[in-house]
Amino acid sequence: MMETFGASISDVRNVATGNSNDGTVEMEGFKQRVDEIISKVDKLEQKVHDVENFYSSVNKKQSNILKGNSTTKDKEKHVPSIKKQQQDALKRMQDLMRQFGTILRQITQHKWAWPFMQPVDVEGLGLHDYYEVIDKPMDFSTIKNQMEAKDGTGYKHIREICADVRLVFKNAMKYNDEKSDVHVMAKTLLAKFEEKWLQLLPKVTEEETRREEEEAEAQLALQVAQEAAQAKMARDLSNELYEVDVILEELREMVLKRCRKMSTEEKRKLGDGLTRLSPDDLSKALEIVAQSNPSFQATAEEVDLDMDAQSESTLWRLKYFVKEALEVQGKNSGSMGGNENQNNNKRKREFCDAIAKTKKKTKKTT
Repeated sequence: MMETFGASISDVRNVATGNSNDGTVEMEGFKQRVDEIISKVDKLEQKVHDVENFYSSVNKKQSNILKGNSTTKDKEKHVPSIKKQQQDALKRMQDLMRQFGTILRQITQHKWAWPFMQPVDVEGLGLHDYYEVIDKPMDFSTIKNQMEAKDGTGYKHIREICADVRLVFKNAMKYNDEKSDVHVMAKTLLAKFEEKWLQLLPKVTEEETRREEEEAEAQLALQVAQEAAQAKMARDLSNELYEVDVILEELREMVLKRCRKMSTEEKRKLGDGLTRLSPDDLSKALEIVAQSNPSFQATAEEVDLDMDAQSESTLWRLKYFVKEALEVQGKNSGSMGGNENQNNNKRKREFCDAIAKTKKKTKKTT
């Protein structure tokens, strides 16, 4: 599609320049409009590039995101909003925390829980080797404070609390002799805790599985939203490109109607230029003739091109195609290291290539 627009732009600009002897001011106006359209097409091309990059990245991730039997549309219908998911997940987690809090109260209200309620008084009890034995001290007051923390430093998951509760008792069992009262008390309370935790564990596991599924669905919902946005951008781009194509066609027709007659000498030079074209460029030039003359056999083995039988618009299009093609041929043959010049003329060559193609109108996307 961009090649077709390029052909139209090049056509308008070149023919306008060719008509500079008659109505210079009007032709400058045409060229200014064409330059504005070229600028707009450049921006549209960048948007197209962005859309292509998006879908390229989507294709790489799609196999991981869209696993399962449901289609994207089916999943889209059943995925709730991310905000509602978060609210529901928060309520379920709060309920689990309340149930876990009940377990903690039962443990901490036990008659043997008192040694574990506050941090160990290492200095007061003269436990000089305590920090050599215990890597991470823990107690129930510390657990409570972290559960109630509002600054984001608190527990992120109920399993973290469970791990610290175990640590309270395991530290006591590790530091104190097996026959000591503290060791026996810690071992007894740990067993009671594990028994109650096993009753809550199925609900915790169910919630973890559910959250994983919802996170996957949320990721899918985000993907669907991104694809919808990109699809809309693609439709808008198609419509904008259609509008540009219409404007270019109008400009092209206006300019071609104002073409001055080509002189006999100019026709002779044009014919001479055609003979110096490369085989590929000559084929493209003949296709330009075929566009305005359907009966002309551009692909025949022998072609008889009567310059006087061609319309003025065809002659001017041929003139500027031949001019640009010969310029490129000269630069390519003049220097093997002319990469910079080739890059500078890349767009011109694309325009010339597109000129030779039968112009196909793009359809406006609805």
